Amino acid sequence: MKVLILNASPRKNGNICQMLDVIKKEFESQDIEVETINTNNLNIKPCIACMTCRKSLKCILPEDDAQKLLLKITECQVLVIGSPCFWGNIPGTLKILFDRIVYGMMGESKRNIPIGLHKGKKCIFVSTSTTPWPWNIIFKQTRGVINALKEICKYSGFKVVAKIEKGGTKNDTTINESIIKKCKKAVKKCLK
Repeated sequence: MKVLILNASPRKNGNICQMLDVIKKEFESQDIEVETINTNNLNIKPCIACMTCRKSLKCILPEDDAQKLLLKITECQVLVIGSPCFWGNIPGTLKILFDRIVYGMMGESKRNIPIGLHKGKKCIFVSTSTTPWPWNIIFKQTRGVINALKEICKYSGFKVVAKIEKGGTKNDTTINESIIKKCKKAVKKCLK
């Protein structure tokens, strides 16, 4: 089994990194190969909406980190995505990535209905927001992130096995035992 972790947080030791580290160590304790990629370190040009990739299944832009990451997503069995909330959604670095690799995430039927290309794979979402709990969920801050990721992964064929949301990160810079348990439980769900 291969696990790919995408970290979309710009904070090197923030809550997202701490949660993803717990998840990574839990997988590694089961002798599972894990690779972590920080989306902020990727060199990806924005999509130009030419729609050529829908027919050719290849992006016409010069090769950059988008195609390399798509290959890693294709090879993994579990995808873990950690994303802070930016305006009730995922950060631009993550959005640009998924815009560019849509052709490798889902196909289309003759009636333009999405067909997931990653059926049988599992994913875990981790999200944080400075908005305190429960307002981070009520005001669709972390919930907005989760919904955006669910939309992408669901139509790509992934089964979402866990969604971990933490609000109030402005004043709480560490994860507590409850969050650690949720992270470990998410890994166990992937192993079933």
